[in-house]
Amino acid sequence: MDMVSVGRVHEEVGRGCSGLRSLLTVHSMVSASVHRWGEPAQQEQWLRALARGEKLGAFCLTEPDHSGSDSTAEGTTAVRDQDGWILNGRKKWITGGQVADVFMVFATTGAGTSTFLVESDRPGVRVTPLPHVMGTTASMLAEIEFTDVRLEPSALLGPQGWAAGTVMTNALDLGRYSVACGSVGIIRAAIEACAAYTSVRSAGGVLLRDLPHVRQMMSGMVTARDAARLLCEKAGALKDAGDPATIMATWVAKYHASTSAVRIAGDAVQIHGANGFSPDYPVARLYRDSKVTEVIEGSTQVQELTIAAEAYREVAQ
Repeated sequence: MDMVSVGRVHEEVGRGCSGLRSLLTVHSMVSASVHRWGEPAQQEQWLRALARGEKLGAFCLTEPDHSGSDSTAEGTTAVRDQDGWILNGRKKWITGGQVADVFMVFATTGAGTSTFLVESDRPGVRVTPLPHVMGTTASMLAEIEFTDVRLEPSALLGPQGWAAGTVMTNALDLGRYSVACGSVGIIRAAIEACAAYTSVRSAGGVLLRDLPHVRQMMSGMVTARDAARLLCEKAGALKDAGDPATIMATWVAKYHASTSAVRIAGDAVQIHGANGFSPDYPVARLYRDSKVTEVIEGSTQVQELTIAAEAYREVAQ
């Protein structure tokens, strides 16, 4: 499937449930990494099962004792011995961690950061569900603890110490792309919810849809949706063309789409009034889920630093 189409799939899933989209995000990150960096034996072991959904993957990078945005702060270690590797450490806020069959784990080795494929049922792997979260509650978050987990040499994905600039970069780029497209889905869902609500709800004998300020808010929603989708399509087209400019295009798409989703979801709650805080209407969930998109796969503040740095680099050329 071309990447523009992949983006549309993630948009559509995000329109229905951002938590489920998060599961699709990390599963895609693992699958794509094995497809690109895996040895033939690893691909044979995992790719068909991942593609069919017979096995589910999770991306294990964030650590409980380090900033989530600092991907270089790795407390998890993998030490080589005569039989392979011994893995120790903890990962937290792992999407799909409760249900994944294989974890793609980033750990520090003697040569730098390396990536390992670790089955969830390995001795020494402990999964602790994290059920009480504000948004994307369907994303099956977990904390994963690795205690003297023994791995065969074949568990290493890509060359040792190679992960930070290659496997991690490509996986996170795909993750940002998925979140950006999923944010477009959130905006779509907010528009649909508001169109339905304002068409039956009235104030002072006038349908909400006929109030000028409601129409102004709806116009902003539609414009934000279309702009965010176009940015996502640009990033996807650059990926299909193999153009490295896709990295920055994806940062921009994710920044615009996620911040727009938060703003639009807030407007949707405002239009619904007190009902917007009720579980009887979808906009409260959309509001909670939208905020998550500003934190994961590169926070809004990190994106602002990155995008601004690129602007200064372009001017200096």
